[in-house]
Amino acid sequence: VRCMLNIWGVMLFIRLSWIVGQAGIGLSVLVIGMATVVTTITGLSTSAIATNGFVRGGGAYYLISRSLGPEFGGAIGLIFAFANAVAVAMYVVGFAETVVELLKENGTLMIDEMNDIRIIGAITVVVLLGISVAGMEWEAKAQIVLLVILILAIGDFVIGTFIPLDSKKPKGFFGYKAEIFMENFGPDFRDEETFFSVFAIFFPAATGILAGANISGDLADPQSAIPRGTLLAILITTLVYVGIAVSVGSCVVRDATGNVNNTIVTELTNCTTAACKLNYDFSSCQTGCHYGLMNNFQVMSMVSGFAPLITAGIFSATLSSALASLVSAPKIFQALCKDNIYPGFQMFARGYGKNNEPLRGYLLTFLIALGFILIAELNVIAPIISNFFLASYALINFSVFHASLAKSPGWRPAFKYYNMWISLVGAILCCIVMFVINWWAALLTYVIVLGLYIYVTYKKPDVNWGSSTQALTYLNALQHSIRLSGVEDHVKNFRPQCLIMTGAPNARPALLHLVHAFTKNVGLMICGHVHMGPRRQAIKELSTDLAKYQRWLIKNKMKAFYAPVHAEDLRDGGQYLMQAAGLGRMRPNTLVVGFKKNWNQGDMRDVETYINLFHDAFDIQYGVVVIRLKEGLDISHLQGQDSKSPSPLNLADQRLLDASTQFQKKQGKSNIDVWWLFDDGGLTLLIPYLITTKKKWKDCKIRVFIGGKINRIDHDRRAMATLLSKFRIDFSDIMVLGDINTKPKKENIAAFEEMIEPFRLHEDDKEQEVADKLKEDEPWRITDNELELYKTKTYRQIRLNELLKEHSNMANIIVMSLPVARKGAVSSALYMAWLEALSKDLPPVLLVRGNHQSVLTFY
Repeated sequence: VRCMLNIWGVMLFIRLSWIVGQAGIGLSVLVIGMATVVTTITGLSTSAIATNGFVRGGGAYYLISRSLGPEFGGAIGLIFAFANAVAVAMYVVGFAETVVELLKENGTLMIDEMNDIRIIGAITVVVLLGISVAGMEWEAKAQIVLLVILILAIGDFVIGTFIPLDSKKPKGFFGYKAEIFMENFGPDFRDEETFFSVFAIFFPAATGILAGANISGDLADPQSAIPRGTLLAILITTLVYVGIAVSVGSCVVRDATGNVNNTIVTELTNCTTAACKLNYDFSSCQTGCHYGLMNNFQVMSMVSGFAPLITAGIFSATLSSALASLVSAPKIFQALCKDNIYPGFQMFARGYGKNNEPLRGYLLTFLIALGFILIAELNVIAPIISNFFLASYALINFSVFHASLAKSPGWRPAFKYYNMWISLVGAILCCIVMFVINWWAALLTYVIVLGLYIYVTYKKPDVNWGSSTQALTYLNALQHSIRLSGVEDHVKNFRPQCLIMTGAPNARPALLHLVHAFTKNVGLMICGHVHMGPRRQAIKELSTDLAKYQRWLIKNKMKAFYAPVHAEDLRDGGQYLMQAAGLGRMRPNTLVVGFKKNWNQGDMRDVETYINLFHDAFDIQYGVVVIRLKEGLDISHLQGQDSKSPSPLNLADQRLLDASTQFQKKQGKSNIDVWWLFDDGGLTLLIPYLITTKKKWKDCKIRVFIGGKINRIDHDRRAMATLLSKFRIDFSDIMVLGDINTKPKKENIAAFEEMIEPFRLHEDDKEQEVADKLKEDEPWRITDNELELYKTKTYRQIRLNELLKEHSNMANIIVMSLPVARKGAVSSALYMAWLEALSKDLPPVLLVRGNHQSVLTFY
């Protein structure tokens, strides 16, 4: 009912006969047909979306936002609500024009035509507002009455066509005649009208198809009502339009004088026009007449049996359409505000009464409509509306296509007669029609939709409707991952994909930010978190943590994933993660850990586990990166306290907190020092290069340090410079250290020996059996034999630390080759002591060891 009322609008009575005059019967039917194609495709799409789940209030807005997501939905909701508000103005102006025509005929104009339209329009809108605020029951009853009047008016016209009166012949109406049909079949465009301009004038008559969907919230069973009602309405109205176009075309000639004296008495021999064959001579109409299809907009009432009924029909058509729009605009706007996409409009979400009527929305609609009524020009208002409606039709069609394309299991409409490709064609057609009707209005509409779309995307409203945009994102990611795993790895495409043993991601921010500096938009970053302890407890924590920390990462703009596992100890957890984390080609290839601070004060079994983690990583062909800050990394014990907390932090904690944010700031002009002491495939060089490509680090220069012989320093430096330029890595300086193998200072050796004293076995001072037993129970202990065997290596770490302090004390970060020990040959305590001696009291250090795969290329 609602759709039919909305579709049979002003056009049916005032403009259809003129369209037939301009375009001829054939092309008029084509115009109606084209409009119907667009509306039918949209009708099918609307039905498909409406039957896919429960439809609440908000009509087109609800349909689009729930299937395409808030970005498009929000843009269309605003535009659609606005278009409906302006439509009220258009229909009311149409009504007022007719009233003014009547006043003019009776010579009772109030001021002049324009102002009369404004006055009548304003009064009408106030009355309509009253009816709609009175509630839906009233409004629905009014709709039925109006429909009856409309049908009577159409019937009145049809009856009229069969009773040709002599009094009407001078005005060009002769009853059904083949001659008239033949003459009016072809087009006869005048006044610079074209096929498309006629189409543009007719198309707004077909835009009523969403009237039913717009009040979706008030229907008892929207799922079956919307498809049935919409499609039936399109069918009935199209048939009526075509029927009236044909009958008008075959009854009325294009031009008539309205002068009774123009009858022909004598037989003329050279009759060309239909009127002439029927004994009328309208040849004087070359100059312009007031009757006939071309010149009289009120042909319908002239033809009809009882003219006032047609006037009543016009009134009922315009008022019903105005009423429908006046009701749907606030409903859509209310639905939009409830979703809180645009926080500024929150106040309009409130409803009153048992039907939750959006009174504030009614008021706003009333004001917008009033503003446009004051324009009082139908031809200015119409193109804006047509474009806004078409934009929403295009998006409805597109969302059906999009949902079918995304293959989301949740897309299963009960209405089966739709096709994704036809919907796509429908969407494209809508865009073309927009340009045909009015190109500048179309461009304006596109710009507005795009602007609102960008605004909502930027704002990211906190809504989740399971839209097809999400489904398509998933599908794309899946297809690309599968395609990627069919590709062989190549050195040129090597990326450091890091598995970071962070624990809870917010516990070690410095670790996260530093790794993020070289993986962001380059490689994969997974934050591994091993939960130890009783199983049931841990499994519960896993699921809550997963959501919590992934959100934390996104909120802090970290391009990373969070991967928790439950394991007996750290080593098992690390092995699980290294073997199972990632997907296809998106797998980590580098293990990143923080340096174990205070290792010599805790349980040495933990150190054993920690060192074994490195060995496991090398076994699984991973590279290893150890990161050390002299203040430490773990701030989880400070998490609860803010900077405003009453108890001031002690100095160490304050330093730790400051250090934890140092990589978030822009790094000034300083150096990244690379100590490349042995070839591990080039990871030690690649990481600093990647860091310098980031915005925060772009002012830092890379300095390279290498070991060499005193007598060949220049040669080594040149060789290194050629190598680096072949690798296309920018560096500011190369230092060749000739004194790398000299013996370290006595006091430093003494300090080292003092550090390892508690962990020595001293087997020479004990009985053989006691010593063996102790070594078996505590395998980390350092034997005298081992200490002697690796003496040069020990001295080298101590010496390197001296050199680092001398050359790189002011660097921003130091990237250095990680010394490795053979598994089982070097005890954990000694290895840990080496790392401690090497990296103590320095700026942030990254100890890097690739897995001996080349990661840099010349080509």
